[in-house]
Amino acid sequence: MTAPHPSDAAADARRWVPILARYRDPSDRRSLLEIGLTLGPFLLLWGLGWWALSISPWLAVPIAIFNGFFLVRLFVIQHDCGHGALFSNKTLGDWVGRALGVLTVTPYDVWQRIHAAHHGTAGNLDRRGPGEVYTMTTAEYRAESRLGRLRYRLYRHPVVLFGIGPAWVFLFENRLPLGLMRAGARYWVSAMGTNIAVFLVLGAVVMFGGLDPLLFLFLPTTVCAATIGVWLFYVQHQFEDTLYEHEPDWNLHEVALHGSSHYDLPAPLHWLTANIGLHHVHHLNSRIPFYRLPAVLRDHPGLEGAQRLSLGESLRCVRLKLWDEERRRLVTLADAFTPTPA
Repeated sequence: MTAPHPSDAAADARRWVPILARYRDPSDRRSLLEIGLTLGPFLLLWGLGWWALSISPWLAVPIAIFNGFFLVRLFVIQHDCGHGALFSNKTLGDWVGRALGVLTVTPYDVWQRIHAAHHGTAGNLDRRGPGEVYTMTTAEYRAESRLGRLRYRLYRHPVVLFGIGPAWVFLFENRLPLGLMRAGARYWVSAMGTNIAVFLVLGAVVMFGGLDPLLFLFLPTTVCAATIGVWLFYVQHQFEDTLYEHEPDWNLHEVALHGSSHYDLPAPLHWLTANIGLHHVHHLNSRIPFYRLPAVLRDHPGLEGAQRLSLGESLRCVRLKLWDEERRRLVTLADAFTPTPA
């Protein structure tokens, strides 16, 4: 089968823009309900975990880990605020996002700016930067020194990418407006304001409960949520048939449709992750509230199978680490030195 011309593929992706625009108006009442349905169980599980500490700290840890899923959902709600997708009043959405940033330990304005850059450059080989899972091409990897290859292999190792990395980013890296250090006072205010609020909340936790709630509730919940969040972000763009292009051939809508996955999770996981797995639709129109994304697939079955990944299939994506410009797919490190089939 002959591959479509790039301009045809881009036109096919652009046709979804006016169609999806019909789904982007938020319902303020529904948005508040979704926040309540997430924040309520999150706080209840915190209370249950605090009670469990009186019996055994190790009884509290599984509760805290499960609560990580509700923290992920709160993060996705914060994410929708950053896109102006959750409330008809943008100012209200921004302040809700900033408040949720205290729970997710993520400075809202800093994250919003970096994430907007991700949406504007995803899949662009000439504009790889902050907010991305850095991906080399096979040619770049072959041209690297042994030390450079070792650094890249360590960076892409699952223990670093899904273990050490998420904890480092959310607990430590987020404390400074990295990437925006000279972009203006707004981002310093966002980072420092979030830090102060987080430290005040944690200080109150320690004052009333000692170190145990910090060690056996806050840390497991936050680290679990960070790991889940990074995993979701990874499989949203790091799958075999994703799409990368150099600047002259890069097209925003084409990469949105063909370079973002449809992570088809079981229904409970879709709810806990606020439908962020429907990522190809989200990238085509980031103003659609998360609770309206399923309606898009229901009304337009043509999007259902696009870049679909099941939970089992997504696990195999961990092996894929390089973009092969000749094969037009993500490949393993070993494939970098395998001759391209004729």
